[in-house]
Amino acid sequence: MSDPILQLTGVRKAFAVGTPAEVEVLHGLDLTLDSGDFAALVGPSGSGKSTLLNIIGLLDRPTAGELHLLGQPTRELSDADRTALRNRAIGFVFQFHHLIPAFNVLDNVLMPLMIRDGKPGGAEIDRARALLAEVGLGGSELKKPSQISGGQQQRVAIARALVTEPALLLADEPTGNLDTRTAETVFALLQRFNDEFGCAVLVVTHDPRLAASCRRTIELVDGQIVGDQLTTNSTPRRHRP
Repeated sequence: MSDPILQLTGVRKAFAVGTPAEVEVLHGLDLTLDSGDFAALVGPSGSGKSTLLNIIGLLDRPTAGELHLLGQPTRELSDADRTALRNRAIGFVFQFHHLIPAFNVLDNVLMPLMIRDGKPGGAEIDRARALLAEVGLGGSELKKPSQISGGQQQRVAIARALVTEPALLLADEPTGNLDTRTAETVFALLQRFNDEFGCAVLVVTHDPRLAASCRRTIELVDGQIVGDQLTTNSTPRRHRP
C-alpha cells in the first residue's frame, strides 16, 4: 500500500509563543489524505481552518507535531526545501483568484512553472493550453484577466493550480465570490480533475451544499477535529494506481 499524500500527527499551532499573549489555536490534530480523496474542511469562523490550511500548504510551521507530505517529514525542512516541495506537490485555488493583471491568461497559468523552472518549454506550454481547453477557455489564451468574467478567472486559477500536476490541491473558499450557477460549474471542475488526475483535494467551504457534494467531510471546531466521515450522497472516485 502506498504512503498517504498527506499525514498530520499531533499537529499543534500556537501564536505569540513564550509571551503572556500566547494562544494555541490547533490542538494536536491527526489527519490523513490519500490519493484520490476529495474532502471538505468545514467549521465555524475562528475554528482554525485558515491556520490549518496554511500549515498543510507549507506556508507556516506547526508549533508541535509533524506533517508528512508524500512521505517526507516537513517540520524541520529549511525554507528553501519547503518552498521546493510546495511548488512540486501542492496546487492552490483561493477565493480571490490572484491573477496577475499585466499577464495574459496563458502566462498566468504558466506562472508556477516559471517560478519553479524558469522559462517554460514547448511541452509545458502545450499542457497549459490543454488545461485551458479543459476548463472551457480554449481560444482565450491571449486575453488579459480584465477581459474575462469572474467565473472564467476562477477557471484560469484552477488550470494554474493543476499545471504542475500536484499530488495535493488545496482550495480555500474557491466559489465564495461566485453566483450559484458559476459556483456549481467551478466545483464540478474540481471534482472532475480529482477524478481524472487522482490528486487529493481539500476544499474549505462554508456552503453546506458544496460540502455535501464532497466524498468526505472533516469538521473543525475550536482547533480540534470533531468529525471526519464519508458523505453519504457522494460517489467513490478513482484513485491513482
